[in-house]
Amino acid sequence: MDNDFIYVKPTDIERESFRIIGEELSGKGIVLKKKQEPYIKRCIHTSADFSYATTLAFSRNATSVLEGLLREHASVICDTHMALSGINKTALERAGCRAYCFMTDERVKEMAGKEGTTRAAAAVSAASHIEGRKIFCIGNAPTALIELNKLYKEGRLTPDFVIGVPVGFVNVVYAKELIINSDIPYIVNRGRKGGSPIAACLINAALYRIENRQL
Repeated sequence: MDNDFIYVKPTDIERESFRIIGEELSGKGIVLKKKQEPYIKRCIHTSADFSYATTLAFSRNATSVLEGLLREHASVICDTHMALSGINKTALERAGCRAYCFMTDERVKEMAGKEGTTRAAAAVSAASHIEGRKIFCIGNAPTALIELNKLYKEGRLTPDFVIGVPVGFVNVVYAKELIINSDIPYIVNRGRKGGSPIAACLINAALYRIENRQL
C-alpha cells in the first residue's frame, strides 16, 4: 500500500522513485520512446502526475537538438526565478552554459509599462540581445510564448529551442499551440498543466543526458 513505510538509503531515493515510476507506467500499459523517456519520467518525478506520459509533446528530434545546444554552450532564458533556481547549476556549469531571468530587470519593468504588456513578454524582447544560441525555458507565462512567436515571425528573434510548459487558464493552451504549430524545435506540454518546476526539470533532464547520468 502507498502508506506503508519502506526504508531507502538517502542516496537511493531518486533511483527508487524512478523504478516505481517505470513500474507504474508499465502497469498502465504505457511504453515511452527511448529518447523521450528521461524527460517524461523526470516530469512525473517532479509532479507525481502520470498525465505527462501522454501530454508532453516533442518536435522532430527534439531531445537530440536540445542536448546538442547544451553541448554547444547555449544560453538558457527562464521566465521566472523559480525556474532559474530549479536548474542544476553544477550540471549547467559543467556543460559550459549560463542561465538568465530578466523579470526583475528595471529596463524590463519600464518596457512592460510603456507597451502595456507583461514583464514576461518584455523579458523575451530583452533576451533577444543575448549573443549565441538560445533556449527559452517558459514555465509560467503564456504571454512569453506569444511574444516569442510574434518576434520570431517578424524576424526579430531566432529561438533555437523552446520549452513551453506554462500553467494556468488564460491563453495557456493557445500559446502552447502557437509553438507546436511553428517550426521552432520544442518540448511543450499540451493543455493547462505545467509550471516552473516542470520547465526546470526538463532542462535538468537534458543536462543529465549529456552527462550520461542513468535514471
